[in-house]
Amino acid sequence: MLIWYSLLLIITVLGGWATVRRVWMKFLYRKASLPEAQIARDIVYKPGSTLPKHRLDLFQPGSKHWPVLIFVHGGNWTSGDKSLRAGGEDVYGNIGRFYARQEIGVAVINYRLQPDVSWKEQVSDVADAAAWVKKHVGSYGGDSSRIFLAGHSAGGHLVSFATLSPALASQHGLPRIAGVICVSGAGLDMSDAETYQLGERVSYYEQRFSEGGANPDWQRNASPATCASPGAPPFLIMFAEGDSASLRRQARHFHDTLDGRGVSNRVVVVPGESHARIVLTLSRADKTAGPAILDFIKAR
Repeated sequence: MLIWYSLLLIITVLGGWATVRRVWMKFLYRKASLPEAQIARDIVYKPGSTLPKHRLDLFQPGSKHWPVLIFVHGGNWTSGDKSLRAGGEDVYGNIGRFYARQEIGVAVINYRLQPDVSWKEQVSDVADAAAWVKKHVGSYGGDSSRIFLAGHSAGGHLVSFATLSPALASQHGLPRIAGVICVSGAGLDMSDAETYQLGERVSYYEQRFSEGGANPDWQRNASPATCASPGAPPFLIMFAEGDSASLRRQARHFHDTLDGRGVSNRVVVVPGESHARIVLTLSRADKTAGPAILDFIKAR
């Protein structure tokens, strides 16, 4: 470990943090290849919208009748984009290419960000993207009966709420979801007192979900756990060993809640990773997260 710290110090002095990020990415990132002809970029998923945040990239296997994974990025509900690059590498695009090579189509989506819109509108964007996939993916060769939702961090909250809320399904024509993959999800149950005892700030979530006081019971109203009921699709709940204690608590507590409501779910702990690094392992076959997701999808 001392050797790595020394190497980082040398790199920082000689080349700056941009160089550090590039060096680390060489160890953490494994680029997956896919012919550009199998990628449809910037598809508008909300009819009539001209906003870049209402677009998705569709990564397609070379076969037919493949399941579809809709991936929703994180970013504190206030930042992020499907075209994210770290150390010069496209993180979310690599997820698309990786699973497409495993015969699973991937729609990597954008959604509108706070404070320009509310959390409810963000969940609605996820639902609209899923409705577009249901309606159109068959024309690309996908199987519209096998749609999965996956999200990291804030994205984990959005995909979980979109799936578990019956009101959204009715309003947006949300298709039946075959399974949900929640990766290091935040805000899964914001009414859980122990989460705040472990370091989370109530004010952080209140700012994002109270809607300026218009939603006084925001801790329950905005929590996916509150909506869970029998008949919901199965969940794969993942978190990094290096996630904060409060996020680890949220994952375990969400698991217990789903169990208590009769919702099939499984928890996977990803060893040796952090909240940020776990995203890079989603597109690696030699790490815990990638194979767990592949198994989850292929079993359904």
